Amino acid sequence: MHEKVGKAKRGIPSKKEDFNSWYPFIVEAADLVDKRYPIKGMDVWRPYGWKAMRLIDAITHREMEFTGHEEVRFPLLIPANLLQQENRLVALLKRAREEGVDPSELRLDEDEAGFEKEVYWVSNAGESELEIPMFLRPTSETAMYTMFPLWIRSHADLPLKIYQIVNTFRYETKQTRSFIRVREIHFFEAHTAHVDEAGATLQIGEDLEIVNRIMHDLCLPVIMARRPVWDTFPGAWYTIGIDVVMPNGRTLQVASCHHYRDQWAKEFGITYEDEKAEQKYCHQTTYGMSERLLGAVVGVHGDDRGLIMPPAIAPIQVVIVPVTKKDGADEIIAACNELHTTLSTAGIRVKIDGRDMRPARKYYDWEIKGVPLRLELGPRDLADGSAIAARRGGGKKALVISNIVTLVNQELSEIADWLRNRAAAQHSDIIKEIPHISKDENGDWSLDAEIDEASIYEIAFDGSDAEAEAIELLTGLSFLGDATEEYPEEQYCCISGKPTKRRVLLSKSY
Repeated sequence: MHEKVGKAKRGIPSKKEDFNSWYPFIVEAADLVDKRYPIKGMDVWRPYGWKAMRLIDAITHREMEFTGHEEVRFPLLIPANLLQQENRLVALLKRAREEGVDPSELRLDEDEAGFEKEVYWVSNAGESELEIPMFLRPTSETAMYTMFPLWIRSHADLPLKIYQIVNTFRYETKQTRSFIRVREIHFFEAHTAHVDEAGATLQIGEDLEIVNRIMHDLCLPVIMARRPVWDTFPGAWYTIGIDVVMPNGRTLQVASCHHYRDQWAKEFGITYEDEKAEQKYCHQTTYGMSERLLGAVVGVHGDDRGLIMPPAIAPIQVVIVPVTKKDGADEIIAACNELHTTLSTAGIRVKIDGRDMRPARKYYDWEIKGVPLRLELGPRDLADGSAIAARRGGGKKALVISNIVTLVNQELSEIADWLRNRAAAQHSDIIKEIPHISKDENGDWSLDAEIDEASIYEIAFDGSDAEAEAIELLTGLSFLGDATEEYPEEQYCCISGKPTKRRVLLSKSY
């Protein structure tokens, strides 16, 4: 399939030349959200956008059920004392990491903690002031881990694997952007508890397999990287970030996995009785995703004519457009209705566009919404026993109506493959080796070529945190961390010259 690249239509900015204008235009023009709600960063989901998000949720539900997770639903409100407990733990772990000591060796003053600026507070119930203020959940560790000691008694209760898909709230002070940076977040979170570190580590591996299957359906290539120490969630032993590379070269974190070891269990008293009747602390993990997944789909797959929706999450997979004349219109409409019944009965999401307007106007509307496949049916097509299939990425062919379900499914499968291959090519083109780094006699670092901020860079690196910071200052890029796939053979560290297989990635990020 060859993609048609033409001039931008009807005021759509050029994606290649002005992605920062193209993205917000398409999000609204395609009826995904309406940003005019009077609270910044809290968009209103339009039916088309919400259906796409719910289809992503359905894929997530499928993966959770397949891997033995059970769905829960926790309250929106969390009492302030639980936030203080989380603050104390996170601040303690952060300091321990910075000082290279065991957390048990430190004492923490209360004023060192503080996520209060990131949450929305509730202080009144009607006219009455609450005895204990509450806040809207920014995530659910504190709420869930308060309940875990009540649910976990013995090793027979483990592993505990639960998840929920809810809205979370964080006061985002930076410039908001639909799906990418919002204040009300459509959020998925899975939380697990295990008998030991090995069990939690296996869970992280399972999470990454889940990521791969979800991204396959979304036709998105990703970068998986173990975050550097300074960018690891302070409450985690380590964090693996999952990033999509957007067309402007910036990375967008769409998911993350955290290995907690037993750090949260010790704070919240999450223990179990082992086979020897001894009390042991659980080891825990979390895995989170958000509506950023839809933002990545918009950014990676769209073009100057609008969205291109992967078939797995397209609210409408096939649109049927009757091509009628005054004579024989009823026959065409009847055939379209029959075609609609056949496809919908087979589980294909299909819609007839029976509006009284020129076909070209209809084509534009469905192009901007990114419907993968359009079926055109006119008198000549009906006489031939076929319908004309037009793919959103370009290309037309006649499909025999008597075998329409099989042929449409084949078309949708090929469109998904085309999107994957197209995205993978864009992805590979954007990852480059970093220019050579040298140090002069005065100890100053320099590059032998300029940094392209629209690229992702990989380096062989086995240096210190201070050397990593020096590279960030020199390049203006941020360490994404160690890629989950190392170099197949040892390379020489760009700073120390020591042989290493560590493959470290750097980028500009959202």
